[in-house]
Amino acid sequence: MTPDQLLTFAVVAETGAIGRAAEVLHLTQPAVSGQLRLLQSAFGQPLYRREGRGIRLTPAGEQLAGIARQLRQTYERAHTLRAAIAGLRGGSLAIGASTTPASYLLPYIVAEFRVRHPGVTLTLASGNTSLIVGDLQRFDFAFIEGAVPTQLPVDTVVRPWVSDEIVALVRDDHPLAGRRRTQVTLAELAPHPLVMREAGSGVRQQVAAAFAAAGLAMQVGLELAGVEGVREAVRAGLGVGFVSAMAVPRGESALVALRLSPVPLARNIAALIPHGDALGAPARAFWDICSTHSRIQSEP
Repeated sequence: MTPDQLLTFAVVAETGAIGRAAEVLHLTQPAVSGQLRLLQSAFGQPLYRREGRGIRLTPAGEQLAGIARQLRQTYERAHTLRAAIAGLRGGSLAIGASTTPASYLLPYIVAEFRVRHPGVTLTLASGNTSLIVGDLQRFDFAFIEGAVPTQLPVDTVVRPWVSDEIVALVRDDHPLAGRRRTQVTLAELAPHPLVMREAGSGVRQQVAAAFAAAGLAMQVGLELAGVEGVREAVRAGLGVGFVSAMAVPRGESALVALRLSPVPLARNIAALIPHGDALGAPARAFWDICSTHSRIQSEP
């Protein structure tokens, strides 16, 4: 017994004739009759009797017809869903993102997507880079900052997306916030207490790697989760913070962003597609919108 045989039987039971069922199914009558014979053979008893030009179901056939109709209805709903998703009138999309893209880039893209495709259910989950990568299989797309992990599922596709830069953030009365100063070296930062993101943060990983490469120790005075916490701690005078240039408040004189010198701490934000060989219509439409933002450049 196969699903095709049950679907055929459902149409035969509905039309009451093998010939009419063949027309509905776009099959030949011998093909329909052959499927019915195989189905009867699987049940070991007659499911219908020929009656004139039509058929009459046996009691066993009546019972099976009820089940077959349910299968056909499910099959038709699946076809309807496929058409809706293909036309972006339905379906769902799960997006995961580390803090920077989740806070400063994706809300605008999600808003644009929802205006264009209101029938698609879209969810956006955020966390630090390690958490997002750890939950990668939950998402249709995941956006992470910094280096792309080497240990990813074999079917994961990585697409570079947006350029970014990490800057040092200080209060305007900090010793390093000299008048008109726009840059600072790691050696100048090393003696000062640092306000750092939590372990697993892409920003923290990149800043720690830069200090290590320069042979300098970090004086971590405070560790906080989230960009907002880092900014508030710097605003309170608790040390030097590190944030994406996108996270620097515009038009606020109390905080000063300093680019790292002599080499800026640049990085990329990438899109990870966990199931690269099975990208659905909603995901393709979402990436089309992302692609229009792919040239964004951040300036501190």
